Amino acid sequence: MTSNALNLNNLRLAVLIDAENVPRNCIKSVMEEIAIYGTPTIKRIYGDWTNPSIGGWKYTLLENAITPIQQYSYTTGKNSSDSAMIIDAMDILYTEKTDGFVIVSSDSDFTRLAIRLREAGQRVIGIGEMKTPGPFIAACDKFTYIEVIRANFEEPKTTDEEHKLAADKARPKPPVQVKTRGTKVPEDVVQFIADSISDLSEDDDWVFMGELGNLLLKKKPDFDHRSYGFKKLSSLIKSIDRFEVDFRHTTDKNITHVFVRDKEA
Repeated sequence: MTSNALNLNNLRLAVLIDAENVPRNCIKSVMEEIAIYGTPTIKRIYGDWTNPSIGGWKYTLLENAITPIQQYSYTTGKNSSDSAMIIDAMDILYTEKTDGFVIVSSDSDFTRLAIRLREAGQRVIGIGEMKTPGPFIAACDKFTYIEVIRANFEEPKTTDEEHKLAADKARPKPPVQVKTRGTKVPEDVVQFIADSISDLSEDDDWVFMGELGNLLLKKKPDFDHRSYGFKKLSSLIKSIDRFEVDFRHTTDKNITHVFVRDKEA
């Protein structure tokens, strides 16, 4: 669990996936990301499975134990899966024991759903591509870009290729290089962190890293240290000369607490 995440670990999660708005070759990485926050007790994916364009999902769904929900496209050009996902989400909200929802889509149509679920006390995690509109991102407790969590963003495979992949699954795979945007942190991000430290700091100017991470996500749900090439929030902040990081060890429970301050404050 990284220090910039909200208190989302060990949640019972309902995972709802819009098959028409996410690439199928990202699902393994998406499910690994979800495991950071809790246990996906419900895993459903929505689409018109009679449509050949999404027929290649079969092996992906089997490997990740995701239940496909059939939703026919009654009108050309309309995404009928949206209404089915929304109806199911409300049914789960009132009939199932869940602590939060993961909405996997890049569609802004789920903005009102995310707001409604949060009003009901549920945590809402959004996962989508960088083309996701801002209103949906802002409606979530946390939003993560698929491009950030994936180790290697490949083009979708054809059905024949997926059959071959299934047959060759036991073969050793070469190491994959993680793609990042580099380690240069933009000035607006530095100022964003500095402003958040100022909001939390008291007389001694030191701020607990966990509290800082929570505030950053509250202000900007799609903030992610991995976007800048860092595995931890503390590593990102340590790379910026403006900030000082202090690791404080407790002798009784052998726990390390991380604090940060703005040297220019």
